[in-house]
Amino acid sequence: MEVEYLVFLVMLIMGFQAQGQGGLRNGFYSSSCPKAEDIIRSTVEAHFNKDPTIAAGLLRLHFHDCFVQGCDGSVLITEASAERNALPNLGLRGFEVIDDAKTQLEAVCPNVVSCADILALASRDAVVLSDGPSWGVPTGRRDGRVSLSSQASSLPSPLDSISVQRQKFMAKGLDDHDLVTLVGAHTIGQTDCLFFRYRLYNFTTTGNADPTINPAFLAQLQTICPKDGDGSKRVALDKDSQFKFDASFFKNVRDGKGILESDQRLWGEGATHRVVENYAGNIKGLLGFRFDFEFPKAMIKMSSIEVKTGSQGEIRKICSKFN
Repeated sequence: MEVEYLVFLVMLIMGFQAQGQGGLRNGFYSSSCPKAEDIIRSTVEAHFNKDPTIAAGLLRLHFHDCFVQGCDGSVLITEASAERNALPNLGLRGFEVIDDAKTQLEAVCPNVVSCADILALASRDAVVLSDGPSWGVPTGRRDGRVSLSSQASSLPSPLDSISVQRQKFMAKGLDDHDLVTLVGAHTIGQTDCLFFRYRLYNFTTTGNADPTINPAFLAQLQTICPKDGDGSKRVALDKDSQFKFDASFFKNVRDGKGILESDQRLWGEGATHRVVENYAGNIKGLLGFRFDFEFPKAMIKMSSIEVKTGSQGEIRKICSKFN
């Protein structure tokens, strides 16, 4: 029975991947640039081997791209008024990885592979290198011609309540299950003390700590992030396995050990609570596999947001500049 169930899951996810969304399809470059995915994968691996934290940076970069103007590479533009310079995007990392891959691709297949597709593929490769699941990435995106920092308000914030997070995800066609699953990417993320220190010392301006934080964990965080200490000090969003893509992030949220307020709030809301509980669970292996199964589906769905295909947009020669 277990073997039959696993076969069913594999067939189901393969079928989902083959369909793609928004006019995208697997193997889009199989004829026009057959080595495209290999080049991107080897580029991500080379950077990852030097700095494993780049994996989380690439995932976040793709997420931020898709939530503004859709998945069109608009976050890569360097103009002063572009998305990249909006406040929520100032800490983004991984641009050099995308630029490196693009340079290599232009040498082999000029004017063929979009920067938006490079970003989507690099995100998948980053997960795989972090011992996470692999999936077929539907491709065929074209790069957008608009990038405005003023539109970055659509990005979720660590301060957002569940209702606000839900509204922002619903506006992009993503439901509560997608929200929790995609936030699971924080299993390999980091943040600065600056973005959660208020939870440790002056939550809701009361002068007290956030009561949802596990008391023993609160003491650990206060040691790492003193009240008047360095706000730029980096802290793992998953205290147990920050370089391994797994379900331990959800166990931390369940146990009151979420770092960001927006992450911990997932446990306090009925609909999101059930998803976190399902991923966190007590059955070893099985529920970790379930997250591995659900995350690729959520990523395919997210990476299809408002994509430009066919004659829309352009194929940039340099990812940071419009043609």
